[in-house]
Amino acid sequence: MSAPFGKLPSSASISPTPFTVSIPDEQLNDLKTLLRLSKIAPPTYENLQSDGRFGVTSEWLSSMREKWVSEFDWRTFEARMNSFPQFTTEIEGLTVHFAALFSQREDAVPIALLHGWPGNFVEFYPILQLFSEEYSPETLPFHLIVPSLPGYTFSSGPPLDRDFGLVDIARVVDQLMKDLGFGSGYVIQGGDIGSFVGRVLGVSFDACKAVHLNLCAMRAPPEGLSTESLTAAEKEGVARMEKFMTNGLAYALEHSTRPSTIGHVLSSSPIALLAWVGEKYLQWVDEPLPSTTILEMVSLYWLTESFPRAIYSYRETTPTASVPNGATMLQNELYIHKPFGFSFFPKDLCPVPRSWIATTGDLVFFQDHSEGGHFAALERPRELKADLTAFVEQVWQK
Repeated sequence: MSAPFGKLPSSASISPTPFTVSIPDEQLNDLKTLLRLSKIAPPTYENLQSDGRFGVTSEWLSSMREKWVSEFDWRTFEARMNSFPQFTTEIEGLTVHFAALFSQREDAVPIALLHGWPGNFVEFYPILQLFSEEYSPETLPFHLIVPSLPGYTFSSGPPLDRDFGLVDIARVVDQLMKDLGFGSGYVIQGGDIGSFVGRVLGVSFDACKAVHLNLCAMRAPPEGLSTESLTAAEKEGVARMEKFMTNGLAYALEHSTRPSTIGHVLSSSPIALLAWVGEKYLQWVDEPLPSTTILEMVSLYWLTESFPRAIYSYRETTPTASVPNGATMLQNELYIHKPFGFSFFPKDLCPVPRSWIATTGDLVFFQDHSEGGHFAALERPRELKADLTAFVEQVWQK
């Protein structure tokens, strides 16, 4: 499948290196050894609560460890990752990994799909699969580029000798798209951290012509708006947002204020990483994901040592932001003056009303879905694909 969609446009100024995921057997054996040796906490009142209100349960963690050791097949997952074209290139001294579907159409619209945490480039594979089944390289209406953000999976970590943040990520993504021949314009789609990066690109980078997001992180109603006139469904979304900000933000505050400590902790044990990351894939979704999917995501983080390298952006995107403009980023006060589209999924972390989202950009497209959670590309790939297609068809200037 990879070869037909792997031909770069003639306008590309680089020849990126083809990339194949290939984890050595030694690493996989070490992982299984660590899994067998890792301890699970003794029974407590909290970890015996089956509703998970205090976090992952001992029963779930024990069951997942057994599946990880006895049933999970990394090589099958590896083959699926390698079913689409992947490349690496150098930007600002960083190795940047990306997957892609390149079109052979002259009028194909370039789109960068941006993941977040605890996601990665594989999050968008269901959408790539749908596009590859519907189109050939000769008919595909888009170039679909899925970068691994700096610090994630097969991209190198951010620099060790200086701070690195959202604007830096955006600059790297912008340069990648220009290097691939899309300097005259491209579209961004983003969720989670990708939504913050997408907003920066839309505001500050001329080549970004339009932005489609599925997260708009806000902590309170925008000035001049209240909750009184909202529909019952919108009030339910605000209540969900308020609950997350009260009871669900502890992980982000730890990422933000003690990234070094939590980075060391979760690099010491795959079971610790499974508990920390697995909790999000359990609680941030509308319907349960297959256990295999969770193990794929956690394994990818573990085998690429991504976790400590990937959480730096939280210092800009939490209420305790320790860098300039961090609170501004959370409040989404960066107004997108370009065409702005949004897909609303009711079980996301911050499902705020359309009227609130409209205060953050020139909202020309909005699709309200009745199902779906935080990991929209994984949970509802058909819906997100349809929304993105409709948005681009509406706003892109031929």
